[in-house]
Amino acid sequence: MKATDLLKKQHRQVEKLFKQCEKTEDARQRRQFMEQIASALKLHTKLEEEVFYPAVREIGSSKAEEMIDEAFEEHHVVDLVLAELPKVDPEDERFQAKMTVLSELVEHHVEEEESEIFKAARKTFDKKQLDQMGEQFEAAKEQEMAQA
Repeated sequence: MKATDLLKKQHRQVEKLFKQCEKTEDARQRRQFMEQIASALKLHTKLEEEVFYPAVREIGSSKAEEMIDEAFEEHHVVDLVLAELPKVDPEDERFQAKMTVLSELVEHHVEEEESEIFKAARKTFDKKQLDQMGEQFEAAKEQEMAQA
């Protein structure tokens, strides 16, 4: 599967988790959804930062460089919010506020990534190259899950 398709699939999975977390009233379930979201985002970020972004950066244009720099910064901000969430009681109104901010950050990042970075990748890399990156994602994902 192409790297861009795999990343899109992960985006949809995380969006679904956010919606489920938003709908639940149960504090324990909120915590579980938050942990699933955090785990999914950490793996997703690792795949992008170790495989996909370096490949896109090699396009060599100033636009590609700018997009990747911004994507790294967006990942950093998401990491900051993720680090705070486990410290907040899921029954506290701040928990839902932080989850909303996290969801909005991720949504913004996904929109830019899918419309700009993926577009640049599809323009530059052929199907075989995108499939090879997808295979690298799968291998890294399996390795990460084996270590967990």
